[in-house]
Amino acid sequence: AQQVLAIGREIKDRQSEAAALGNQGIAYDSLGDYAKAIDYAQQVLAIGREIKDRQSEAAALGNQGTAYRNLGDYAKAIDYAQQQLAIAREIKDRQSEGAALGNQGTAYRNLGDYTKAIDYAQQLLAIAREIKDRQSEGAALGNLGIAYFSLGDYAKAIEYQQQSLAIGREIKDRQSQGRALGNLGIAYLSLGDYAKASEYAQQVLAIGREIKDRQSEGAALGSLGSAYRNLGDYAKAIEYAQQQLAIAREIKDPQGQGAALG
Repeated sequence: AQQVLAIGREIKDRQSEAAALGNQGIAYDSLGDYAKAIDYAQQVLAIGREIKDRQSEAAALGNQGTAYRNLGDYAKAIDYAQQQLAIAREIKDRQSEGAALGNQGTAYRNLGDYTKAIDYAQQLLAIAREIKDRQSEGAALGNLGIAYFSLGDYAKAIEYQQQSLAIGREIKDRQSQGRALGNLGIAYLSLGDYAKASEYAQQVLAIGREIKDRQSEGAALGSLGSAYRNLGDYAKAIEYAQQQLAIAREIKDPQGQGAALG
């Protein structure tokens, strides 16, 4: 991305420059460096507005919203997603519209407004099905499952997560599969079905190790520990919690460390 950026600046190709900056911002977001992700998205936004590239402008607003959501600033995340949504509807970009709706829904869920979270997830689901975007469809179903779980409707939560899992398997998206399986495990844990919860957590653990997703691996070990603790097998519960703690320390995840120590 840095080489593309250098060439774009050299030949004064503002669109290529914006694309390279956008990719760098997304990379920093994935690395957890949200301040840098916001900085790059702001540079893309400035170029997009300068060259009147509404698509780049919408993408930059979306990336800023995602970074602020990851920072826990949900008010700013919603504000940027609303600006992204307005542009997406103006230029009739259904994919960008869906992304903006998904971002708003996730932010509202994080704020504990599950009614709004469900509304936005349903709108995203409708667009995803319309444009045949299976990945977004799976994500929307997963978001609906999480919202219904938070409302205590475990039957609906399980139903939506099963649908999300089916799509993840169909499109061979291991990360989506792991996410759906993890959410199913948590739902069964809440229902007191520890055998099923343990079974799902084992599947998440296998996927986490396969795709080298240390955070998912740690979460799965935590779920296994909880299941075995509730089953009265404290030796296994301690063993899994210790493994979870080691990963949380390795990836510098304070929330994971707290959960494991607890």
